[in-house]
Amino acid sequence: MMTTHDGKGMGKLSSRPTAVIPSFRALLSLLLILGAPLRSVFAQQSQKDFAPLEKAALDELRETNTPGAAVAVVSGDRIVYVKGFGVSNVETGTPVEPAMLFRTGSVGKMFTAALLTSLAEEGKIKLDEPIGNYIRGLSPKLSQVTSHQLLSGTAGLIDGEPLYGPQDESALAKTVRSWNDDIFFLEPGKLYSYSNLGFIIAGLVAEEIGSKSYADLMSERIFAPLGMKSTTFRPTMAMTRPLSQGHDSDSNSKPVVHRPFVESTPSWPAGFMYSNVYDLARFAIAFMNGGKIDGRQVLSPAVIGMMSTPHADILGENPSGWPRNGKYGYGLIIQNFRGVRMVWHGGSIAGFGAMFVMAPQQRFAVIILCNKTARWMFQTAEKAMEIMLPLEAEVEAPPKQSLPMGAAEKANYVGKYMRPGTERPETAEIFLKEDQLYLRAYGFEQPITKIGVNSFSVTVPGLRGAWIFKLLPGATGKADYLFLSLGVMKRVRDSK
Repeated sequence: MMTTHDGKGMGKLSSRPTAVIPSFRALLSLLLILGAPLRSVFAQQSQKDFAPLEKAALDELRETNTPGAAVAVVSGDRIVYVKGFGVSNVETGTPVEPAMLFRTGSVGKMFTAALLTSLAEEGKIKLDEPIGNYIRGLSPKLSQVTSHQLLSGTAGLIDGEPLYGPQDESALAKTVRSWNDDIFFLEPGKLYSYSNLGFIIAGLVAEEIGSKSYADLMSERIFAPLGMKSTTFRPTMAMTRPLSQGHDSDSNSKPVVHRPFVESTPSWPAGFMYSNVYDLARFAIAFMNGGKIDGRQVLSPAVIGMMSTPHADILGENPSGWPRNGKYGYGLIIQNFRGVRMVWHGGSIAGFGAMFVMAPQQRFAVIILCNKTARWMFQTAEKAMEIMLPLEAEVEAPPKQSLPMGAAEKANYVGKYMRPGTERPETAEIFLKEDQLYLRAYGFEQPITKIGVNSFSVTVPGLRGAWIFKLLPGATGKADYLFLSLGVMKRVRDSK
């Protein structure tokens, strides 16, 4: 959830450009990365005024108490804007440079999806076959799940991921084979529910099919062909390059360095990747240009098509509008935003947050890497879109009419709901107070308004707009499933 604060205790934000008025060293670095002539870089940059983007980034960093971020904007087959803001370490005051590595969180899921779909495109695996056909030693129910279900979030798995765990890369296989059928809480293939476990398992599928470690496969099949020279999963490689520290803080406290870095090799396929905006921009360029970059075909158009095809409905929504009426492809969220079709994914891991947004038809992308836990810079991303895209005017939607609910209907919704997790469950409760339904979840308690069939909203202080959620009936006809944001919570027992 998004919070605001007055920015007290935060160091002065740096806004030194590295692209709009490049230094010779930064420009030379950019040219080497892009393989572009000098006049091309200046021509691209001179077409747009990025001052509003810089203001949005600085404002959002202050408002969210985030030490620093790196931002890159892609148009066509070029980076047209790249810049570091703020500091990479509050203890040293070192400015953020765009070449710095950040942890990218779940942005890495699209890379796991690209790896596994590339193996499928080559005929080495069928995504609709049980993964037990390719991996031995799995629990009975897990062996029947398909790669399609893993990549589309429809495998019915609980969420969670080991944050601190083994450092041996063989631990991916050992961990997945240690899981039993308790990791399921929904029937596979029926409902979308976000799960890190699904991508961890998908990483092992790729490992088994490719007969190499996950990290080596990713490097050889994705990173190296794309020219993503700095991207890695291995901490001992990341620490040899410029690296931002991650930070924690609430809305009022001074940010502090997150110690220690989270690290668990089994979790690498779900979101432990290190990268920078330059490397991520290369993936975006290839993705939006039919798989080509620098005149070479490095991704199959079939892989791009599989990843960006809607495979499941996302029934929950966020007050930010990201996602709203969204679909899930393979490692990508698909939605229309102000008249433009976007494919994107956010990332969050201890100390870091990330956004990776593409508008393939317009060949536009914006990539934002932050050094604070769970920080997604929606306002900055939207400002980049406003500068570069033909967005429809933002019109404040009129409040949806409140629909009446009778006593029997209200009683149908009352109950406790839970999504199990490997570390801790996510819980919510719907209860009656003075004949008014309330939702208690994620630290807030707010009255519920019915706005449509199975559709409801709550207004949470500090959040942008209403938080829309759904309640769907199960086999008994009683509300059994609560859809909040990307996850599903299942009724565990009725309130008394």
